[in-house]
Amino acid sequence: MARLPFTFKDAGKVTVKVLTTQEEITVKEDDVSPMNPPKFDKIEDMAMMTHLNEASVLYNLKERYAAWMIYTYSGLFCATVNPYKWLPVYDQEVVTAYRGKKRMEAPPHIFSVSDNAYQFMLTDRENQSVLITGESGAGKTVNTKRVIQYFATISVGGDKKKDAGPGKMQGSLEDQIIAANPLLEAYGNAKTVRNDNSSRFGKFIRIHFGTTGKLASADIETYLLEKSRVTFQLPDERGYHIFYQMMTNHKPELLELALITTNPYDFPMCSMGQITVASIDDKVELEATDNAIDILGFTNEEKMSIYKMTGAVLHHGNMKFKQKQREEQAEPDGTEDADKVAYLLGLNSADMLKALCYPRVKVGNEYVTKGQTVPQVLNAVTALAKSIYERMFLWMVIRINQMLDTKQQRNYFIGVLDIAGFEIFDFNSMEQLCINFTNEKLQQFFNHHMFVLEQEEYKKEGIIWEFIDFGMDLAACIELIEKPMGIFAILEEECMFPKASDTTFKNKLYDQHLGKSRAFEKPKPAKGKAEAHFSLVHYAGTVDYNISGWLDKNKDPLNESVLQLYQKSSVKLLALLYPPVVEEASGGKGGKGGKKKGGSMQTVSSQFRENLGKLMTNLRSTHPHFVRCLIPNESKTPGLMENFLVIHQLRCNGVLEGIRICRKGFPSRILYGDFKQRYKVLNASVIPEGQFIDNKKASEKLLDPSMLIMMSTDLDTPRCSSKLVCWVLLRR
Repeated sequence: MARLPFTFKDAGKVTVKVLTTQEEITVKEDDVSPMNPPKFDKIEDMAMMTHLNEASVLYNLKERYAAWMIYTYSGLFCATVNPYKWLPVYDQEVVTAYRGKKRMEAPPHIFSVSDNAYQFMLTDRENQSVLITGESGAGKTVNTKRVIQYFATISVGGDKKKDAGPGKMQGSLEDQIIAANPLLEAYGNAKTVRNDNSSRFGKFIRIHFGTTGKLASADIETYLLEKSRVTFQLPDERGYHIFYQMMTNHKPELLELALITTNPYDFPMCSMGQITVASIDDKVELEATDNAIDILGFTNEEKMSIYKMTGAVLHHGNMKFKQKQREEQAEPDGTEDADKVAYLLGLNSADMLKALCYPRVKVGNEYVTKGQTVPQVLNAVTALAKSIYERMFLWMVIRINQMLDTKQQRNYFIGVLDIAGFEIFDFNSMEQLCINFTNEKLQQFFNHHMFVLEQEEYKKEGIIWEFIDFGMDLAACIELIEKPMGIFAILEEECMFPKASDTTFKNKLYDQHLGKSRAFEKPKPAKGKAEAHFSLVHYAGTVDYNISGWLDKNKDPLNESVLQLYQKSSVKLLALLYPPVVEEASGGKGGKGGKKKGGSMQTVSSQFRENLGKLMTNLRSTHPHFVRCLIPNESKTPGLMENFLVIHQLRCNGVLEGIRICRKGFPSRILYGDFKQRYKVLNASVIPEGQFIDNKKASEKLLDPSMLIMMSTDLDTPRCSSKLVCWVLLRR
């Protein structure tokens, strides 16, 4: 949508001139938005524009992006557009330039958001959070790195630590925080269709500070690792980076240690899509990963176990099974790859194969042997590979947190949330529902912070105001997903019944919600459209979901006989990842990684809801700062912006929602003291020189009705003149 000035109207239509092409076209009047005066071109804060609408927001972002101004404020938001090229705006000189600057004293930048959070923490003695969201490829991870870089640079306490020996913390704390990135990226990032280095998990990094603002320690919480990528990739995607790093032969000892080759095609599990990425040098990245493991203080035994178990995950995909003659029972089709898996995991190969083909299951108080078909065994093998990878990843996060912990006092923290943005694909499964539900909750959190809390300020100020609850805009969809007899509750209930199926799950959803909840709809079939079973009306659009295989995904079943072998493994790390499960009588969880609770399994959805609940509790205890990352185009071309793609993201990211809320309330404000200083020249007699008058009372005197006409001419915009002169809000 281009910037379109009016020329004339005719029967509900207008003729406009497209400034970019000078072409005149006739369109419906409702499709045209009023343009802003030229003084607002490339404005740094879009909330200050006279006319707030989609076209103006897009035009402003596009003009700034063309000039490589990739950061722009929009009220409480800082929007950033991926430049798809390196820009020299993150070096030490830039860090220094933003240190101690108020938001409007320097151009928009992720460092400005970071410094404001830091200053607010010191001034208000309150925990802060920086919420970074956006689609895959929008630049969330890069901006998260920049936030951490900024805090690590400006708040260093103490001298750097020298080599502390194996198993001890090495390097300074800021080195370790930054060093955690290569390791987490190697095991948690992969190439997607849109992004060469996409984080396939969400993370909330808490950076702790002492009373004086010195860096004390840090910890990381992770969410929703996409473990399905371990065993499956689309043609234009690639698996987790670590597999390809190890196969570069940059460190030949790793090939021998993990019994792997330099050819990814020797391992079907990681070669379904691409095996190289043009923008990534796997040799350089392996060096960074290996160094990170050392800096973070992993012991040599732990380091070797990590590489061996990574190799074992790959070998799982090479294990072959065949059907016995005249029966459905599966049996090994050669044992070479199984022997490699068993060796790397510290198991007996024959015992492992027997447990896979003839698992023992508990029936009542007795154990019986149950035969398995070839598909059942192959499903069990892939499930175990994904489980090992996921648990090892989560364990690494725990170990990183232990290494980042110090004896220094923690007084406040700044949390940085890097999590996947709202997604609408042609085919949407359970993973998309979890991601979209998370964003629904985050948007509700923003709406509440942005406006509900502000309206409470209006009330305190005695302003006559009709209360609007923008949080209620999202309530219907949120309740449909998380409340009793909601989608997750029904999914978890179905997982308890052995005979439940996709069909019974779908029927329950329809019986409970179709026609009863405005957020639940029957999908509309269309030619060439992927099969869908139900639709949800989210704040950012209606999404069709396919429920095929959700029950198995949610139960996440593992072969218990194999797990018992893991518990006795000679590889200490594997045994640690699979501790014995506490039996029913205890009614508790089976230690770290235990899947059972009171005799019943903990489902993926219940674990996700528990983690999301903790995240929201953390965020509600902080003062939040919002960063929205945008993809300018699908071709990763620097400087090119595709209009409809960006508009879609502005809606999904809640930027336009924030602007809508801005227009309803009083976004323009000024401190009483600043107001008095700025306007006392217009009526100096009400504030005698040398006489102290409270700033608030002085502002009230200046706001005498006779002053309004004069003062309105000094304000920036007509929108502000009708509001700001009537109300000056003291920021508490």
